[in-house]
Amino acid sequence: MRRGVMLRGAWRIARTYWFSEEKWSAWLLLSSVIVLNLVLVYITVQLNLWQGSFYDAIQNFNYAGFLKIMEQYALLGVLFIVVKGYQIYVRMLLHLRWRRWLTERYLSAWLKKKSYYRLQLMARNATDNPDQRISEDVELFVMLTLRLSVDFLQDVVTVFSFVIILWNLSGVFYLPVGGQQIPIYGYLVWLALAYAIVGTYWTLKVGRPLVRLEYDQQRYEADFRFSLVRVREHAESIALYGGENNEKKNCMNRFNQIVVNFMKIIDVRKKLMWLTTGYSKISVIFAALIASPLYFRGQIHFGQMFQIIDAYNHVQVGFSFIIDSFTQLAQWRAVINRLNNFLTFLEAVQTEERSHPEVVSRQHHTDFGLEGVNVFQPNGQKLVQDLTLKLPVGQSLLITGPSGCGKSTLLRTLAGIWPYASGRIRLPRKARLMFIPQKAYMPINTLREVLLYPGPARSLNDADLQAVLTACRLSHLTGRLDEWMDWGQALSLGEQQRMAFVRALLQKPDWLFLDEATSALDEITEQTVYRLAVKALTKTTIISVGHRRTLVSYHQNRLLLGGDGSWELRTASLRS
Repeated sequence: MRRGVMLRGAWRIARTYWFSEEKWSAWLLLSSVIVLNLVLVYITVQLNLWQGSFYDAIQNFNYAGFLKIMEQYALLGVLFIVVKGYQIYVRMLLHLRWRRWLTERYLSAWLKKKSYYRLQLMARNATDNPDQRISEDVELFVMLTLRLSVDFLQDVVTVFSFVIILWNLSGVFYLPVGGQQIPIYGYLVWLALAYAIVGTYWTLKVGRPLVRLEYDQQRYEADFRFSLVRVREHAESIALYGGENNEKKNCMNRFNQIVVNFMKIIDVRKKLMWLTTGYSKISVIFAALIASPLYFRGQIHFGQMFQIIDAYNHVQVGFSFIIDSFTQLAQWRAVINRLNNFLTFLEAVQTEERSHPEVVSRQHHTDFGLEGVNVFQPNGQKLVQDLTLKLPVGQSLLITGPSGCGKSTLLRTLAGIWPYASGRIRLPRKARLMFIPQKAYMPINTLREVLLYPGPARSLNDADLQAVLTACRLSHLTGRLDEWMDWGQALSLGEQQRMAFVRALLQKPDWLFLDEATSALDEITEQTVYRLAVKALTKTTIISVGHRRTLVSYHQNRLLLGGDGSWELRTASLRS
């Protein structure tokens, strides 16, 4: 990424906050940081002037002057500590607020219009580890942007302040060339600049590979962490298969990517450390060497000699911003790349969504209807062709067909989350819909909140919850309503499917869509929960997807999909 592109990428991420609803407080905090930095530079300049007086007092054996100078140092030292403390506090406060705002923005963009789901459906490789982009890269971007920008500003002001001091102390240096004396004004400044240019050139040359390596390292770390999370999430299945060795091999393969890449980072950083450490150590001697001619010719006194060395070091450090911050700059550049890629993919999802015509519409009618609905796979293969049907309120529908014929995909289309579809699906405008997948989502929370997920549609007390749990053969959970845990791991798949029916019975939706929601239940338990649903949800239209013939008895209509786009609508009798 070229420097101009990198800065535009950083501005693309940062600008939203600085012109948001929090812009006034953000600019106030930033202004406070800048003012405090300027005060710190002023104090540093005063400390430089203090050095000249300090060493002169020692050289002249001026004890009274020495004591007065020490009082000045104490005052400057206390002032520096106080200002530095407030500067850190304000900068960290700005960091926190900016990160909070940016995290909320990225999280909202990721969750908006189900982008988190659509990212997984994109044909091309989607962004890797979006959770890391939001949790880690946002924090790194804010931290590095503030640190680098504030440090750069401080270095600029420091250089400007000490260049004036260094220029005044340099006097005129006469360079003998061909028998003539060529005057060089401010030669100490030019030497500091030349020294910094040489160091910057070699730093960029040696450290350039670090940008890509830092980018890859974060990706490899996230991939390794994700593989470990998958082992934890699928612990039971792995244990039943006896797949420990396979999982270990998979995890270690990902970890070896970290090792190989990190060895490359170590090699580059080793060379950078040699370069930057040597650069900083030599600069101390270099400053003394270039100031010594003035001292030994009597153009400056002892205190000014140390003042020049100190001023030169400040100028040289300011000029060497890239050298001292190269590792952070490489990391910042990698973070900008990752966050902008994440934004690009989110925008691509939104663009792809707009390229597909809206299929689901809510209108002022009471029935459920499909008009010429076509459902495709992402590669364009047609699963359902010109599906047209009308389902009045109270009528139930069972969708069946061979595996892979598109039953669950049709249900996703009805839910409005499958973008590869065309036609028209008409739903009542104010109807409450609930979709229950084969494996119900169990958030890590109290059992009460799990039962009411994603939110209660009406006021319910403990007796209501316990009664429905008992009716769905989950009476062993009635006393654990306030227990907090990962219920997706604690409950079997059959228990989770019964929990999903508890949710439906509690929330009483107008339209209930079930995607093989009883596949893990025995026929007796399946009969229990379906009969409960039919009896308790008298005003609810149930649309189910399933393979079992036993489900036919609980639905009045049956939609048979052929898998090649064909379909057939049949009627069935409801068993009481």
